[in-house]
Amino acid sequence: MNFLVRVQLHTSADQRARLRQLQVAFAEVCNALVPVVRATRVWNRVALHHLAYKDLRERFPAVGSQMVCNAIYSVSRACRVVFQSPTSPFHLSRLGAQPLPNLQFLDTSPVYFDRHTLSIKDRQVSMYTLDGRMRFELALTREDEASFHHRKLFEILLQGVGEQYFLNFRFGERLGSQNLVLVQPEVEPVAQGIADVLEHTGHRRQAPAAASLGLEHLRIETTA
Repeated sequence: MNFLVRVQLHTSADQRARLRQLQVAFAEVCNALVPVVRATRVWNRVALHHLAYKDLRERFPAVGSQMVCNAIYSVSRACRVVFQSPTSPFHLSRLGAQPLPNLQFLDTSPVYFDRHTLSIKDRQVSMYTLDGRMRFELALTREDEASFHHRKLFEILLQGVGEQYFLNFRFGERLGSQNLVLVQPEVEPVAQGIADVLEHTGHRRQAPAAASLGLEHLRIETTA
């Protein structure tokens, strides 16, 4: 069973601009990686890292080495859901020999963090941005704070909703303290309704990814 702690960040205009800049850059790295996935049909995180990391670091030097790794994780995670979830209309068994659809990460996509890019101490979070670290006080309930001490922290993502930003912390059952390591999650089922909301537009069809999986900012397109 997973547990989610969602914390709103109280940001100034300058901080929001910096977080927005990070969002845009992170999506650009993800989108640069998608053609590699489509050409090779490889999305295992480790294999994808070996295929593309060096090139991405050269193309996006301002993003930083660890954030490039997190973008690789983001693409790997999304592909596992889209191409391996049993209820996905884009499951490999349904695609057969057809080309993989194009995944487009919108510039409002969530940004993933790990122990190298985000740390927590005394209810204060220190997080990476393109122009240095940014710090926030975390307003945690007693129950939320207990999760950091008694559960294993698997995943952290920054999500923008309008002018507001949130940090989402996903915990599992296992004991552990603030071990911020991105772990490849098991394939989670795409919402059954995804097959019913395919929107046909000319020679393309688009399907919104399941919001419950954190993929609401992913656009999936395939030629008809």
